[in-house]
Amino acid sequence: MTKNTLKYEVKQLLSLAWPLLIAQITQTLMGVSDSIMAGRYSAVDMAAVAIGVAVTFPILIFLQGLCLALSPQVARLNGAKQHHHISNWVFQCFYISVSVGFLCIGAKWILPRVFELLSMDYEMQLIATDYVRYILLAAPAFAVYQCLRNYCEGMSLTRPTMMIMFAGLLVNIPANYIFIYGAFGVPEMGGAGCGLATMLVIFTMALATFLYTYFAPSLQYIKLYQSFPKPCFKSIVDLTRHGLPISFTLLAEVTLFASIALLLSPYGANVVAAHQIALNFSSLIFQIPLSIGLAVAIRIGFCIGKNEPLNAPVAYNAGLLIAASTVAFTATITIVGATTIASLYTTESAVIEMAAVLLLFAAVFQFSDAIQVVGANALRGYKDNKAMLLISLFSYWGIGFPAALILGLTDWIATGLTARGFWIGFIIGLTCAAIMMTARVRYIQASAAMR
Repeated sequence: MTKNTLKYEVKQLLSLAWPLLIAQITQTLMGVSDSIMAGRYSAVDMAAVAIGVAVTFPILIFLQGLCLALSPQVARLNGAKQHHHISNWVFQCFYISVSVGFLCIGAKWILPRVFELLSMDYEMQLIATDYVRYILLAAPAFAVYQCLRNYCEGMSLTRPTMMIMFAGLLVNIPANYIFIYGAFGVPEMGGAGCGLATMLVIFTMALATFLYTYFAPSLQYIKLYQSFPKPCFKSIVDLTRHGLPISFTLLAEVTLFASIALLLSPYGANVVAAHQIALNFSSLIFQIPLSIGLAVAIRIGFCIGKNEPLNAPVAYNAGLLIAASTVAFTATITIVGATTIASLYTTESAVIEMAAVLLLFAAVFQFSDAIQVVGANALRGYKDNKAMLLISLFSYWGIGFPAALILGLTDWIATGLTARGFWIGFIIGLTCAAIMMTARVRYIQASAAMR
């Protein structure tokens, strides 16, 4: 077996990652456009959308995590040229994720009761409730989209994801305008209109991905839709066994951020809006290392399936190199342009001032976030998902969340930090995750080299 060079793996990763990057940025730009357009409608609507996202995003992330178990499996089968098995795994993923998607719809009657328990503005509560209901109705379609997307990415076809996500953005912006501000006879809905627009976007992307996988000439030899495999208990258990740790790993990080938005709600719309601006922009920047990490998972799965395990560490090292280089640039941009970035979201000076400070903290945690996401996806490629979950739970909830609470809500160490204290807690948790993820990947690689 010939060992690939670092330069070769960098080239392979970049070819996979750049369409994923554009797709991820486009997806985040949908959230950015929601925040900007709702923010320019009113700070209350922007804060309500932030609360709605804080509640629904973890649910969608859970569905996405279940489907993320599919791409390494497809990549291994593709590397081993066992293409006749791929259809079965795609359909088993479909059965799991869509079933969970329908269960999620039931939450639209439960979550509004949660809002009633929080000490938030009544108008904000009403807007957030409507937003949540629209998003949850699209959960089954979101499951279909994620299942078929991961099938394509497992086949190293990342450009379709980019094109379909871009189409979603083209639907999202005018739909936001129509439903938020009222146009073409549609009543003015404010922040709740963001939820309806996002629901339409999800259905659009699910349909577009289905049409691509059905008609694309490059996928005809897989014969995905030639037969419809029945539910297979063994395959479903295997996918669930790998998918649930991924889902809970994603939730461990996402719910950390979501809980902060809820805990900040009693401090008023301006504080929540400032937090949302910093979090929204950070999510946009995070798409760069995330895309690299997704590509690393695909490459590691492919190398293992092709029986070239010594090339997997080279792919991981290449991913770390690319991620560190790009984050050094983005962190500098964030620090230099903090006030300008905040002013893109809102015209209210109090919100801009608070958000600019939080963006400085966001710049610092970009480094740890990049290292941990590449490490997490490497573990996903190795199918070491349980370790990934344990590390995430310990780092985010065992270390990061307590630190955030102490710094944000108490005067044990410093007084009056509130949102700033929570963001320092983020940095602590992500740094812990980065160290432990890296150590675990190195341990797996050393164990594989000794065999």
